Amino acid sequence: MFYTDNKLQFPVRVETPDPQFARALQQAIGGVEGEIRVAMQYFFQACGARGDPKFRDLLMNTATEELGHIEMLATAVALNLEGAPVSIKDEVAADPVASAVLGGLNMKNLLSAGLSAMPVDSDGVPFDMSHIYASGNIAADMTANVAAESTGRVLATRLYNLTSDPGMKEMLSFLIARDTMHQNQWLAALEELGGSTGVFPIPNSFPQEQENQEFSYAYLGFQKDGSPSAAGRWSEGPSVDGKGEFVTVSMKPLGSQPVLGPALPNSGAQAEQM
Repeated sequence: MFYTDNKLQFPVRVETPDPQFARALQQAIGGVEGEIRVAMQYFFQACGARGDPKFRDLLMNTATEELGHIEMLATAVALNLEGAPVSIKDEVAADPVASAVLGGLNMKNLLSAGLSAMPVDSDGVPFDMSHIYASGNIAADMTANVAAESTGRVLATRLYNLTSDPGMKEMLSFLIARDTMHQNQWLAALEELGGSTGVFPIPNSFPQEQENQEFSYAYLGFQKDGSPSAAGRWSEGPSVDGKGEFVTVSMKPLGSQPVLGPALPNSGAQAEQM
């Protein structure tokens, strides 16, 4: 069950409306790094969370917070659009194509939403939920969440540097801070699950003796001349999960060239393939 009191999670104010910045903000709503993505990701992870209920609580609380971030950003988009100078709106009416280019206005925000936000990215492409990762494995999900918050924070800092509006900087400063917390809370959850030596390799429930352990910690190089790959922490020394030793191997083909059977009749293939 969800509740709302119709108030914003954090103040949203726009001193100088900017249609072009409204378009940029759409990426933070419906882009692959945006708030719809993380809200739905944490929500579906929570719905499928098994085991200690505190992880479900953590996920659902954060999903609910992210819904509030969508509300904030949608309000910011609308304020940047509805307060745009009259001349910009006149240009839209007179020559929509030229206005879209010169004014930076996303025409969907005008034509489909009446100068309001939409569940789309900065190019007007609808968010299609294809970037929602909810595996049912709590450690895999927490690891994916660190990446989601990291790319979200990168986007928020870019938006912060794109605007000179004090109100927008204030709002984005809050969102950047929340991204900092969320990165840390997912890492803390992984630590509570056992840290790198307890969590990895994911899933830790699969017996490693059933995998081909010759390749479990081998960094494979594919340079055609057999020259060594660039060395790094990943190429030698103890593995991060504490269960093996990194080695570097110049990979050579272990299998032969694949040979397929003839094409089936009536499969649409050429006669020479049958």
